Amino acid sequence: MPQEHRALFSARARVLETHRGFDRGAAALAHLVADTLGAPLVVTFTTRLLVDCNRTFGNPAVLSPWSRALPAAERDRLLEEHYLPYRQAVEAEIAAGISRRDAALHLSIHSFTPVLRGRVRQTDLGLLFDPGRPWERRVAARLQAALRARAPGLRVRRNYPYRGVTDGFMPFLRRRYPDRRYAGVELEMNQAFPRAGGARWSGLQQVVLDAFLSLAEELS
Repeated sequence: MPQEHRALFSARARVLETHRGFDRGAAALAHLVADTLGAPLVVTFTTRLLVDCNRTFGNPAVLSPWSRALPAAERDRLLEEHYLPYRQAVEAEIAAGISRRDAALHLSIHSFTPVLRGRVRQTDLGLLFDPGRPWERRVAARLQAALRARAPGLRVRRNYPYRGVTDGFMPFLRRRYPDRRYAGVELEMNQAFPRAGGARWSGLQQVVLDAFLSLAEELS
């Protein structure tokens, strides 16, 4: 949360530490995977309670109820300083990948709260993709198999706890690139793991890393 906007949350500071404020553990896992694979990494550290970089421009959810209360000029500045730089950086990496190899695989890491509105989420890891795109189906199936092979007790589901085709950055990118050029798969991680820390958290990170390494070997 940029210092200049902290006053917006002076009465609701605790919400910034909840799943509404950020994806706990996602950045750490993304850094581990990218560093090991030598893959480019783009991370946004701006809380989505200010501006949600994963929403399509024009979706009211891009801005939270708090940031929507700002004057129009301030809202525009949020998009210029936080939303657009992240989106443009990701798009530049995808375009570069397609230029080098004629195709790009885009992996995005998020996390979700174990319980939402009183309902327990029935998975440890979710793989989100568009079932209508063959390359994405294959990548998701291989990742799921690799994860289960390394940790048979791990609950890995496809298109859960969200659907891979609902509004977000990847559906936007799919409209720009055909299946043979672009595949986008999101890994959704249960926040129970980073909250627990210790061996449980480090063990999950190793399982995910090994699965991504296996996928990279298949694609190389």
